[in-house]
Amino acid sequence: MERIMAVYDVDPAYGARFADFVNQREKTPFTAVPFSSLAKLKEFAKEHTIEILLIDRGALRETEGIRARQVITLADGEVVELEEECPVVYKYQSGDSIMREVMACYCKQPVETQAALLGARAVVIGIYSPVNRCLKTSFALTMGQLLARNERVLYINLEEYSGFTRLIQARHEQDLSDVLYLYRQGAYNWLKLKSIVYSWGGMDYIPPVRYAEDLNQVSPEDMACLLDRIARESGYEKLLVDVGQMGRGALPILENCDAVYMPVKDDCISAAKVEEFDEYVKAAGSELLQGRIHKLKLPYHNSFGRRDTYMEQLLWGELGDYVRQLLRGGRPEARG
Repeated sequence: MERIMAVYDVDPAYGARFADFVNQREKTPFTAVPFSSLAKLKEFAKEHTIEILLIDRGALRETEGIRARQVITLADGEVVELEEECPVVYKYQSGDSIMREVMACYCKQPVETQAALLGARAVVIGIYSPVNRCLKTSFALTMGQLLARNERVLYINLEEYSGFTRLIQARHEQDLSDVLYLYRQGAYNWLKLKSIVYSWGGMDYIPPVRYAEDLNQVSPEDMACLLDRIARESGYEKLLVDVGQMGRGALPILENCDAVYMPVKDDCISAAKVEEFDEYVKAAGSELLQGRIHKLKLPYHNSFGRRDTYMEQLLWGELGDYVRQLLRGGRPEARG
């Protein structure tokens, strides 16, 4: 069933641009339809069900006869709730920010399970290593950026202290801590997740946890189940999971991955750690996981210079060339 997001603004160009943004970039269960006049909107509403109506605040009182499950007003000044209690969104901000607020408002309504965008399961790629300081996260971020040029990619970092938000110099109102809380309370669904997803360049991501202990809100087994739900329901083609030092808790998560890339190093201590990990996986009877692990010796770099441009520098350095060559050599296929 097609779900309509009708968009009307006094500036027809604004409505058309925003609808195009939603339809081109946002993998949502909505089709955005822009309207250049209220008359056309009312005529459309007679024959179509409107799930969300985004309408210019000044035109709200002229919407008699337009039925919509959720009405959200677009404001160009101070955002203050109206007497009608319609949610208000400031329209002069990024399209991603508008969509996060819209999805957050929509999720306050009762949501049917059919609202999830079901489709092919995303390929889940795990990035993990028992070795420290091996460029694991740099590799994950490089791969995420390159994959996102042609596919819908969601990056999730499960490290206690990722440094990710510092690298991209971003501040977030919600993050993975909120996702884990929703899941633990049985209130998680894909639409609520979408309101917590941000974008950097072409790569979507869920901001890492605020506090390290938040990762203990769910068990490793439940974390693996949550990642599987995201892979099956979110509409992404690739789910990139940067797995932290979780000890034996990493195993259920890695077993849920279609492929695991493991950066390793040549020194004797690093080699000993990898050998112990291999023995543990074998003792745990995870033969399938053994076959999915790809060990990599990455080109090491001492410094990239400025931290505020680190993400971009990953792409044009040796690591970027290495990952491009790796991706050209073949990509893992999703499991059923």
